[in-house]
Amino acid sequence: MWTYEHSARTPLPPEAIWRVLADIDNWTRWDTSMADIRLLGPFALGTEIAMTPYGQDPIRSTIVTIDPNRRYADETAFDGLTLCFSHTLTPLDSGGTRVVHALAISGPTADEAGPGLGAQITEDFPDAMAALLARAAHLAAR
Repeated sequence: MWTYEHSARTPLPPEAIWRVLADIDNWTRWDTSMADIRLLGPFALGTEIAMTPYGQDPIRSTIVTIDPNRRYADETAFDGLTLCFSHTLTPLDSGGTRVVHALAISGPTADEAGPGLGAQITEDFPDAMAALLARAAHLAAR
């Protein structure tokens, strides 16, 4: 298995971040890697998401974790691998939230494919995190 995490802290409560994560049809307002994204049913476990990363063919992911205000994850099957993307929200004792955006690649060739493929996929995680937090702050200020 190959893994990568990017984290950030924000003064916003988990509910403010969750509001943005749960609004999948509007992820293109902050997700720096997606040209198009659509939820293909209700926001629920097992629902598929149609995504088109910039410069790539459309892909499908499946929601595998919904723990409101705490954790969201979806999985994508790709070339015999499983890519699990997650956002984990942890309230801080001092107020605010620690947000972790992670990618775990599993499958028979994950150890070989992970460093190259994973690095390509995760290179925008810092920018996407900053945009996610900015979007959450904007909506919270309304």
